[in-house]
Amino acid sequence: MTPPSRLSFARTDPRVPAPLVSTAAGTLLLADLLRVWLPSIITIFGQAASTPAELMGAFALLWFLVPFAVVPFTARWGAGRHAAKVALAGGAGLAAARFALLFVHGGQAQLYVASIGLLAGLSWLAATAVRGGPAAVGVPVGLAAAALQHAALRTVDLTWQSRWWAAPLVAAECLVFIWYQRRTAPGRTSAAAWFLVGPAMLLAGMFALSPAIATVALSYRFDPVATTPPPAVPELLLGLAVVGFLAGATGPLRGRFERVAAALTIVAAAVVFGLSHGPGGLFVALLLGCGALGWAFRAAAADTPPEPDPGRGARSGYAALAGMLVFAVAAVAYYAAYDLGYPNQWVPVAVALAPAWILLRSGTGAPATGVRWRAGLTAVAVCLLVPLLGATTTPPVERVDTAGADRGLRLVAYNIRMGFGLDGTFRPAATARAIAASDPDVVVLSEVDRAWVLNGGHDDLRALATRLGMRYWFAPAADAVWGDAVLTNLPVAAAETVRLSAVGAPTGAQALGVVVRFGGREIAVVSTHIQPPPDAEPLVQVGEIAAFATRFGGDRPTFIAGDLNIEPGDAAMRAFADAGYADGFAAFRPVRTFPADKPVKEIDHVLVRGLTCAEVSVGTAVTSDHAPIVTTLR
Repeated sequence: MTPPSRLSFARTDPRVPAPLVSTAAGTLLLADLLRVWLPSIITIFGQAASTPAELMGAFALLWFLVPFAVVPFTARWGAGRHAAKVALAGGAGLAAARFALLFVHGGQAQLYVASIGLLAGLSWLAATAVRGGPAAVGVPVGLAAAALQHAALRTVDLTWQSRWWAAPLVAAECLVFIWYQRRTAPGRTSAAAWFLVGPAMLLAGMFALSPAIATVALSYRFDPVATTPPPAVPELLLGLAVVGFLAGATGPLRGRFERVAAALTIVAAAVVFGLSHGPGGLFVALLLGCGALGWAFRAAAADTPPEPDPGRGARSGYAALAGMLVFAVAAVAYYAAYDLGYPNQWVPVAVALAPAWILLRSGTGAPATGVRWRAGLTAVAVCLLVPLLGATTTPPVERVDTAGADRGLRLVAYNIRMGFGLDGTFRPAATARAIAASDPDVVVLSEVDRAWVLNGGHDDLRALATRLGMRYWFAPAADAVWGDAVLTNLPVAAAETVRLSAVGAPTGAQALGVVVRFGGREIAVVSTHIQPPPDAEPLVQVGEIAAFATRFGGDRPTFIAGDLNIEPGDAAMRAFADAGYADGFAAFRPVRTFPADKPVKEIDHVLVRGLTCAEVSVGTAVTSDHAPIVTTLR
């Protein structure tokens, strides 16, 4: 009789399939690590676009190319004990880096811990693909777990959570991963399923399983200006998307018709997302993309050989790394467009062709995975309930205007650089404290990112608004989830946005107008972030902003605030003055705000019509590359 110490529950109990758990847990850890690595590339190595794009891209791609050497090294041992050690070593490196990032925050240390963790994670992925494993089910479960956890955390990754339970939770995830990774046995392998990991991870982060996209989609409410969504509804939408994704990945795929329909659906979702610049599109992309992406994994499962085939191992390993290379190249190509100025709508469509190809390459059907109905109901309950942990339980409410006529309106204007500080850390709590210290009535934010995969899939605006207890109004600039915002609990009478002409500038710009009631009168607030054309003054955008502010403000007192990227004495500043908008800081110059640690430039402004700035101060926070400005308007 086998001694109890030698028993392996994972091997003897079919209810706990070790390869499935280890693949899912490894996918979860890899997805979470990428949420730290990607913004580290931009903010630390790239220094927010000051490093040449070619050098930054080469550095990023290097970490995806090196693991290709693991494949022949592992394949030489086939499914033997040494190959298992390669997979375990890679998994241990991934887990160690993921845990270390809870304590290593900022600077080169954060960048290289994340990079080494990525290298280890990709090595684990390649070695696991060579040995064989249930990628067609394990990867979808891991992606679903990553989405649910991200929703429960309100899109603020565990790395940036200053809570006592963050370390125990990550430690538990890592231990489960390593425990089951040690107990995995060689299995059947599908090159198509392993190739799908990278494209699926990108599409899931962009729209198909993004908690931030669910929030943004519902905050638009089919209006050009997004506002605070109703409590718990975005979380339920995300839960339904995950249910649809897992249903597609584990349910039956009956034949050619369903494959074609699913292929067309995933491509259509990518087209809608790529063309979306406001209300409606994000909602449609999320609903279309989740189930179709799951079907692609089910189609890949249909191509898995009935028995393990060691000869297919190297092919699967190369396929897994090729898919992740698609992830890297497509992510760089999509988001670099906002610095380099080329069209990027084709990128998600091109990536969606990968799952579409897998769906169309074979006409055979695939039976359901045999999930028992009780397990299915439990999974549905988990998918719907876990995101609710991140629901806002005390939504902000409109404040009654009780301010006297002699009390000035307190304003904070802040370019938050997508929420990342000078050291490359994402600290929404610190940013919120820096804003709240001034007890503002109105907050104007520039460079607000609400879902970019490149920045970790965070919803900066929701993270700040929740911590400040304020309602928000958001308008898209670069795309539907990157733009400018106004936060206030004052009564709001109107809101409107207008897109500005690019005139050669690669990043889009807009002007957002919000009318607030304060001190018994209405005041028009205009939030904008000017994007100057190369080697020229932004006179076209200045004229459009001034014209919009004049029309929108009417006879109300009006101010324009934000990162205007112009300095006192520039022709653009004189053009604002000629249009009736005076420099509110003129009596307080210099008012330097950039860079935040040692400000030398005066590029953040408040321009006034019918108002004056009674006092001005510059904050000392370094939770962005700009310093916040505080002023009182009378």
